[in-house]
Amino acid sequence: MRAVQVERTGGPEVLTVADVAAPVPGPGQVLVDVEAAGVNFIDTYRRSGVYPLELPSVLGSEGAGRVAALGPGVEDVAVGRLVAWKEAPGSYAEQVVVPAGEVLPVPDGVDARTAAAALLQGLTAHYLATDTHPAGEGTWALVHAGAGGVGLLLTQVLKLRGAQVLTTVSTPQKAELSRAAGADEVVGYAEATARAKELTGGRGVDVVYDSVGKDTFDASLQALRPRGLMVLFGGSSGQVPPFDVQRLNAGGSLFLTRPTLAGYTLTRAELLGRARELFGWIAAGQLDVRVGHTYPLTDARRAHEDLEGRRTTGKLLLVP
Repeated sequence: MRAVQVERTGGPEVLTVADVAAPVPGPGQVLVDVEAAGVNFIDTYRRSGVYPLELPSVLGSEGAGRVAALGPGVEDVAVGRLVAWKEAPGSYAEQVVVPAGEVLPVPDGVDARTAAAALLQGLTAHYLATDTHPAGEGTWALVHAGAGGVGLLLTQVLKLRGAQVLTTVSTPQKAELSRAAGADEVVGYAEATARAKELTGGRGVDVVYDSVGKDTFDASLQALRPRGLMVLFGGSSGQVPPFDVQRLNAGGSLFLTRPTLAGYTLTRAELLGRARELFGWIAAGQLDVRVGHTYPLTDARRAHEDLEGRRTTGKLLLVP
C-alpha cells in the first residue's frame, strides 16, 4: 500500500510517499481502509523531532474509513462499518491498524471526511469548553487563531454553552470565517489584550485558549482577569520558553494549564461520551465542520507547508 513515511526528522521536505507492507490486525486491533486522514500540528511536531518518533515511521494519527478486517478478540464492531479514530499511528496511508479501544462508530448523517475533520479537533474543543474551563452564561473567552480548525469548532461549542467569545485572526478573510462561527468580537493578534480589557470593563477575560504559544503567551496572560485561567494547548508559533511562575502571582493569582486530549479521554467511557455528544451536534446541524482543503497522499509535504505557514482555515485532510 502507499503511505507517507518519515525516514529522518526535519522540515516538510522529509515527507515521502512510499510503498510499504500492508498492516495486519493483531489481537484487539481493527484494520481500516482509510477514506480521509486528518493533518494536525502534532504531526508536524513528530516530523520535526519536537516529539520523539521511531524512524522510519508512517506519519499521522487521525482519520476515518471502513472496517476491512478484525483482529482476534474484537467483537463489537462489524466489517464494513464507518468508523473514526483520534490516535492510530500510521494514518497517512491507504490502510491502518487501529486499536479497538480507539475505534468510534460514526452515526448516520456524518460522512467520512466530516468525521475525520471533526474528531481530534472537535474532541479538543469539547474538553476545553466543558471541562478545562466549564464555560457558560457570563463567561468571556479569548480564543486565539479563531479561524483555525480548533478555533472555529471551539468558538461554536463556547456559544452553544452561552459564553461570549473574542477571537484573534490574521486576515480579513479569516475574520469573516470567525464571525460566521459565532464570535462576538474579532481582532488582530496585537489588539487582543486591549480589546479583552475594553469588553470586560477593564477586568479581563475569564479564560484564554491559546494554541499559538510563543508569540501570544505574554499577551494572553495580560488579557486575563484576576484568578483567570490561561489554557495553553498548542504551539503553532513555537514552544513557550521556561518562565518565572511569579508572573502568575503578579498577574492576579492566575492559573495556567497545559492540557492534552489524552488527559481528557482517560477511559473508553469518557472517549465515547465526548464523541457521542460531538457527533450528535454535527448530525443535528448545531456544529459546522469546515474542511479547509483536501490533498492526495502525494501532496502531504504541501499540506504541512500550508499548515505551518498559517495559510489555512478549517481542517486539512489527506485523501488516499
